[in-house]
Amino acid sequence: MSFAHLHVHTEFSLLDGSNKIKEYVSRVKELGMNSAAITDHGVMYGVIDFYREAKKQGINPILGCEVYVAPNSRFDREITGGDDRYYHLVLLAENEEGYANLTKIVSKGFVEGYYYKPRVDKELLRKYHKGIIALSACLAGEVARFLTKGLYEEAKKTALEYQEIFGEGNFFLELQDHGIPEQGLVNQQLFKMSKETGIELVATNDIHYTYAEDAKPHDILLCIQTGKKLSDENRMRYDGGQYYVKSEEEMLRLFPYAKQALENTQKIADRCHVEIEFGVTKLPKYDVPDGYTSWEYLQKLCYEGLEKRYGDPSEELKDRLSYELETIHQMGYVDYFLIVWDFIKYAKDHGISVGPGRGSAAGSIVSYCLEITTIDPIRYQLLFERFLNPERVSMPDIDVDFCYERRQEVIDYVTRKYGKDCVAQIVTFGTLAARGVIRDVGRVMDLPYAYVDSISKMIPQELGITIDKALKMNPDLKKLYDTDETVTNLIDMAKRLEGLPRHCSMHAAGVVICQKPVDEYVPLSRAADGTITTQLL
Repeated sequence: MSFAHLHVHTEFSLLDGSNKIKEYVSRVKELGMNSAAITDHGVMYGVIDFYREAKKQGINPILGCEVYVAPNSRFDREITGGDDRYYHLVLLAENEEGYANLTKIVSKGFVEGYYYKPRVDKELLRKYHKGIIALSACLAGEVARFLTKGLYEEAKKTALEYQEIFGEGNFFLELQDHGIPEQGLVNQQLFKMSKETGIELVATNDIHYTYAEDAKPHDILLCIQTGKKLSDENRMRYDGGQYYVKSEEEMLRLFPYAKQALENTQKIADRCHVEIEFGVTKLPKYDVPDGYTSWEYLQKLCYEGLEKRYGDPSEELKDRLSYELETIHQMGYVDYFLIVWDFIKYAKDHGISVGPGRGSAAGSIVSYCLEITTIDPIRYQLLFERFLNPERVSMPDIDVDFCYERRQEVIDYVTRKYGKDCVAQIVTFGTLAARGVIRDVGRVMDLPYAYVDSISKMIPQELGITIDKALKMNPDLKKLYDTDETVTNLIDMAKRLEGLPRHCSMHAAGVVICQKPVDEYVPLSRAADGTITTQLL
């Protein structure tokens, strides 16, 4: 095999990509390829899902992002002409250092450069270029933009600047052909530029959906994104139906004159190997009073709490506490308990209502003595091992409920204590669920509202329901689907889009506290209200 897809938008290019990760990886494998990339627009939301799925299916995952590059500084907020507000650039992580740098670049695009899109700039690229391979991107790339304007020398100067930023052999001129006339003109100029500069070419397909037949449902998805109908004349669209996962043979037919550019995709793929470590806890440290270690301080708090809870505790109670503490110490969760104890104490000291504790944490006498929970595990004969078991290494899961009206005060306290850079709220994704996606597709197809509403209401209101499940459960819906062509088309289109992420927002309660700045571990995003969140759920 001598071809790999390096320019790929998945479902996490929200409402722009309908390329579902599982299907995409399966398709790549089916076509006999050994590597595949993810390069969503400005984000890394899907990299971990993609990494896991690719590894599971024996495909080498190439982790990347198609970033938006500001024409000048990422801090500039002046409105420049529409198309020149930012340029596209594809970045691929070659190794772990590259992945860490990509995480930094993408995070800072949101935290420092957000203006219509999460923008980076050449200063950031210079600072975090190590371990990254860059491609000049599509017609929206800076080099291609100059070429479409007939500014060859400016395009060439830009290409040489990118080569200087990333280093020789780490920047490639990207050829694409989706049947757009401008691409043919740009490709000719890129060939000339490659000969003059020595910068190598790479041929890609700008993937937005998995199969050729997905062009129509993808067109509907774009209408959902832009609030348009299929019948609208002036709307965003990807004409030509060429934005799918093509085989090596199809790419050869498309680029018979650029075999080296096709082979370069595999050469790049073979260079890209990132190993992500899972299952290793990286807990922040709790700042204990002078004269104590974390372990000593936790024991002190627990034995004081034992007396407060039980008066004159029996040897049996002391043994249970000692056993739990030793297990916590052995498993490395001492600071975790201190951190949870501290913010719950802050809430209670400030009159913020805190729940009694839910789930398996109620089985811990340590939790009870620290007043993390208010349920006596001894009285109710609750098992500690359901909560924490040395033979099953997993993070302790303490569910804490705060009064929703004052929950933000607790988050603000944690942010002050551990540092703004070390605390972030968690992202969450809304999806195109069964009922909603039928309504969305019906609107885009300009079907009568009452008609579409009646069909969507035939989907049972059940947790985790899918259109396929509904067709099995509701004979009336199945009959309509089998006999009414309009319903068949509506449901078929809805099924291809069902489950796609629709939007991202801030998780109501999930907060990450880190020992180092959060973007040392995960990429950051910005919620609609400006709050910084993680990009990973």
